[in-house]
Parts: sequence; C-alpha cells; structure tokens
Amino acid sequence: MPAPTKTLRRSLLVTSAALTSLALTAPAALAAPSPTPGPSVSPSATPPAAMSTVGGARLGMPGTQVELGTDVPVVPKDITARSWIVADAESGEVLAAHNAHWRLAPASTLKMLFADTVLPKFPATMTHKVTTADLAGVGAGSSMVGIKENETYTVRDLWLGVFLRSGNDAVHVLSSMNQGVANSVREMNEHAEELQALDTHVVTPDGYDAEGQVSSAYDLTLFARSGLQKKEFREYCATPRAAFPGETKKDKKGKPYRSSFEIQNTNRLLSGTDSDIPVYQGIAGVKNGNTTNAGATFTGVAERNGHVLLVTVMHPEKNEHNEVYKETAKLLDWGFTAVGKVRPVGELVAPTNAQPSAQPGANASPGQAGGETGGAAGTGQAAASAPTAGGSSGMGIALGIAGGVLVLLAGGVFLVNRRWPLPDLVRRRR
Repeated sequence: MPAPTKTLRRSLLVTSAALTSLALTAPAALAAPSPTPGPSVSPSATPPAAMSTVGGARLGMPGTQVELGTDVPVVPKDITARSWIVADAESGEVLAAHNAHWRLAPASTLKMLFADTVLPKFPATMTHKVTTADLAGVGAGSSMVGIKENETYTVRDLWLGVFLRSGNDAVHVLSSMNQGVANSVREMNEHAEELQALDTHVVTPDGYDAEGQVSSAYDLTLFARSGLQKKEFREYCATPRAAFPGETKKDKKGKPYRSSFEIQNTNRLLSGTDSDIPVYQGIAGVKNGNTTNAGATFTGVAERNGHVLLVTVMHPEKNEHNEVYKETAKLLDWGFTAVGKVRPVGELVAPTNAQPSAQPGANASPGQAGGETGGAAGTGQAAASAPTAGGSSGMGIALGIAGGVLVLLAGGVFLVNRRWPLPDLVRRRR
C-alpha cells in the first residue's frame, strides 16, 4: 500500500489499541503516533527523545524505567545494552525497561516474527526438495545450517535449522515455499501490525542487515510472546541439539545413503556450549542474533517458581565474549526477584484484531493448556489455562475481561486471559 496510507493505518491501529485498553482494563498509557515506514537505523548510540508509547507512556521515555518496591534490589548497574526489557510472559506486565521502543537493527531475532508468521502454514512432516532458486539471495557471510540443492528435507528439519543454527538458507527455502521472499516480507510486516509491533519494518525475512530494517526490544518481546503460544514454536526454540540430514552419497557398491550431523542451538543460555555461560535454570528459548549493524541481540524466556519471564537485550556496548547472554541472565535474575513486588511500568499489548467473544468465560474447545500448533494472530489455534486472580493493571494481551474471555482472531480461535500456555516445556528444562 502507499506509504501515506500505511502510516495512517498504523496511527489508527495505535489509537484503537489505546482506546481499547482504556475501556476494558485498568489505566493504560496512550500510544504516540507511529513513525513513518522504512526508517533508517539510528546512527548514534543516543536514543531519540521521543519514541512510541505503545504499551505505556513510560516505555516511550529514554533511559531506565522501573518502580522498585520493598525488598527489591536495584536493576543491575552493569547492563550496557542500548535497549532492553523485562516482562512477565503470562500477565504481560513490563517490570522494567530501558529505551524499550528504540528502533534498532534486529539481526536474527527477527526470525521469531518469520516463524510466528509462516510456521502454521506447513505441517512438520511435509517434505520439500530444494532447488537452486530456493537458495537465491542468501546474503554473503550468512549463518547457514548446510542445506544442499536437490536434497529433500522435512519442514521440521527446516525449522530446526532456523531455530538452532539460525540458518538463513533454511529461511530462504521456507520463504520460497511461502510464495517467495517478497511475499514473506509482506506478510511479516502485516503480522507485525496485527501484533501492534509498530517499531518494526521488515526488509529481509532472516534479519540480515538491510537499509531501513528495524525493530525494538518491545516488538521482539511481542514476537516471542505470540510465537510461544504455538506448540511447535516452543519445541523448536527449546531444543538444545538435533540431528540434521546431510548430503546423499554413495557407498563402495554404488548404493546411495544419507547420514546426518548434529546441530547445536546457538542460544548459549540453552545449550551451554561455552565454558563461560552455563545453562540458565529454567531457560526455554527463544532466539539470538548478531550482525554488523545490530551487534548482539537476544530474546529469552525462562520459568522459575511459577513465574515465566521474557527478557530482550539489544546491542550491549560492552565488547566481551557472550556479553548479550550475561546481561540477559542478570536481568532474568533480577526479574525473578522483582516479579510481584514492583509496580509495572507498562504492558505487552494485545493484537489489534482480537475481538471479545460473545460468550465470556466459555471453555476452550480447541487444544489444552499446553497449546496447539498455531494460535498467533491470523492463523492456527491456541488454548490458555484458567485466569489467575488479581487485577488487570499492566496487562496487555491479558485483557482480563470478565475474568478471562474467549476472543476471536481472523483465521482461528485465540484465548486472551492472564495465563498463556508456556510452562509445559519450560518446566521440562528445569
């Protein structure tokens, strides 16, 4: 669509979200007009004075935003990331944030949006024979899982390549299956708008550096939270290592055979493959990235003592090995200490096309508490467990209408209430 029309649409989305929040939940901050499409990455290490206020006015302020309560330690002083956020994955409350809406290069964390958009379209057992055209346009120096032309892979193989090895080759094959890269990019931008991730502008589906490609810590957290409602998404991002099909060869008798090789998850908090980064207690994904423009980026989800937290860290200034994981671990530690004791400074908002059900409190028909494949805005199905007690202040996706109601999204049934179906895989990692 033309740029002015898209800008107007984004502004209307923000306004609609703010009015919905005011009408149906505890007090929420109004959203600022969204930036124009296709922005450039900020050329300096200084955040802009005015940023989006989707999710709360304080989230649009530069610097650290936190409301400490009794017996809550201060936010770790040695966090050097340009932008970060700590949020309750189930209630949507933002416990603390730093330049949450600063639009920065996202690197491969953008693959979370790609997966949330494309994953429901193809069954895991579906097979695809890779052609030369499938791998066209993969950027020089890209991270690769090792896909070979004229070899056949299952969709599950391809997604493991995306999540574990951050394989741009796997992304391009899946994009080709999804009517091409251009179509996948278009659908990703549309889905970002549905999720109210208005800081995001997608140019490449794999997060490879491109002019005008940006996202924010806030938006990446929305992508992770939406994706984690999908059972397969949770399984893939929680997998430390897997066998990946190799190239077909012939033995001495000329008989073809195909062996496999092991791939390990590049999420160091999950795989524990580096000596200076142990496996984080309760970690269950989500996605890391690193490019020239973005520096190191990471979104992680972890569960401890019944709480599920999401942390996103973008571009630590401290140039040390695995610094993005070290800072994420520190923020998770702080978050588990602070959850339930700090006053939220914002919320993770609901998708714009979420509509209240005509039957509040109705039981979920599709899926169980663990969730079914699909469930993000526009596709699939998901189920959430019963809502917890308490107010709705600071809740985004958890609208808390009538104690938790069914809502309908285009293309599927979607439950919006206080608890999302996250903990099954997370508790398995404990």
